[in-house]
Amino acid sequence: MVVVGNIYVIAAVAVIGGSLFGFDISSMSAIINTTAYKCYFNHGPEGPPFNNASHCTGLSSLAQGGVTAAMPGGSWLGALISGFISDRLGRKYAIMSGCVVWIIGSVIICASQNMGMLIAGRIINGISVGIESAQVPVYISEISPPSKRGRLVGSQQWAITWGILIMYYISFGCTYIGGKSSSDYSTSVFRIPWGVQMLPAILLFLGMTILPESPRWLARKDRWEECQSVLALVHGKGDSNSPFVIAEMQEIRDMCEFERQNKDVSYMELFQPKMLNRTFIGIFCQIWSQLTGMNVMMYYITYVFSMAGYSGDATLLASSIQYIINVVMTVPALIWVDRWGRRPTLLIGATFMMIWMFANAGIMANYGVVVPGGIDNTPEESMRLHGAPAKALIACTYLFVASYAPTWGPISWVYPPELYPLRVRGKAVALATSANWAFNMALGLFVPPAFTNIRWQTYIIFGCFLAAMLVHVFFMFPETAGKTLEETEQIFEDPTGIPYIGTPAWKTFHDTKRTIAAEQGDVEVLGEKLRASEKRALSTTHSENVTDSA
Repeated sequence: MVVVGNIYVIAAVAVIGGSLFGFDISSMSAIINTTAYKCYFNHGPEGPPFNNASHCTGLSSLAQGGVTAAMPGGSWLGALISGFISDRLGRKYAIMSGCVVWIIGSVIICASQNMGMLIAGRIINGISVGIESAQVPVYISEISPPSKRGRLVGSQQWAITWGILIMYYISFGCTYIGGKSSSDYSTSVFRIPWGVQMLPAILLFLGMTILPESPRWLARKDRWEECQSVLALVHGKGDSNSPFVIAEMQEIRDMCEFERQNKDVSYMELFQPKMLNRTFIGIFCQIWSQLTGMNVMMYYITYVFSMAGYSGDATLLASSIQYIINVVMTVPALIWVDRWGRRPTLLIGATFMMIWMFANAGIMANYGVVVPGGIDNTPEESMRLHGAPAKALIACTYLFVASYAPTWGPISWVYPPELYPLRVRGKAVALATSANWAFNMALGLFVPPAFTNIRWQTYIIFGCFLAAMLVHVFFMFPETAGKTLEETEQIFEDPTGIPYIGTPAWKTFHDTKRTIAAEQGDVEVLGEKLRASEKRALSTTHSENVTDSA
């Protein structure tokens, strides 16, 4: 079997897992208002599916909420179990198992005869998304060179944005299949998109067969020859004697030697005093990414555009522009995030998003007119704006997405895998990712009634969340860019730092030039890294001996 060694090809194949989430979003959002969907899954007074009445109301708001929330609910479960799968089978085969689950779920969705079957399929698809969203970043982070890790892991977010955009246009095109009346619609309107979404999972499964396993997972299983051959293939251009490969092997050996005395870990270890700080950092990185309010600006954007005076095809066009901005503005992060660093990127992103949230709240509070019952009897569209204020509302919405896409979007996937030691990384990232999906599900249910009942104050809530995350990142999120995963461990184990926290976050920094020099074989820099690794190993051994004596 041919094994690919180019790190960009490896990342390009692996992040197809991210596109599954994007495909799922668009495959629902573009078809839920079609006649075919409303009539086939009809809960209104007109009766059962395929009813020839003049109007089909579709699912009730509660039922549609259940269908929508089924995917993130399944993702929460999938993320939690992915740690066990990854530790047992390896990162590579965990990702491949997620592909199989996705194909099964997509078949059930495509063949859905009723709402229950649709929900079951979406839960199964969600389990797959949970596995992929947790383990793809782990896999890429463990196989990437430090100077490119942020760019490569962040490409998962780019894959998500492409998945949303591509499936949106596929689904939108399928809405023209069949007639528009309730008597001559075609179920191909929704079955084709739901069937097409199997394709990326098939491509990912086949692509993973020619990719190497994570070298750090191989090391933990004492498969050292395979570990070194993968490092040589990916980081040393096939040369096992490359100075950087030798230095990296030594760091991995030192870390594994320390971890060897630990038995297989459980989730409870993540909440022990020495691990608690980074556990909360990883969890809140994912929680904050949801509490930015991206759900308001992306998933329920049609409400905002309707309140700003858009309708029909104009709303669909505005939504596609939103998705295009999301794709394009993720690119700067992929190019420069390792030079920017994690902390500045998160702090700047939170600041700008907070500005746009409060601006939207001010615009709607001062210029919005309350519409009793909602525009066109849609209670979520509870206010109306005209003229310049409406244009300003849309502009701030676009600027919000343009601020999220290069900052919290990719970094929320990049950062958590960098925080944890090897022995707990799979489960720790799974736990953090499960928090993302839990809040995704909660916010999906929260935003519509919030627009209905508190209107513009919804933006105030998310603006306050953004202010809180700004403070949290500054004081608690250390810089990890440009460091090996073993060097990042030293930040939290710093004996001169704050007990159980390590080096204060605001005192951490990155030096990308030094890291690039090490990867290119700079003997002086590599010598410093090896001496630092030996010093950490001696310090750890001494600490353990003191503990044993006590």
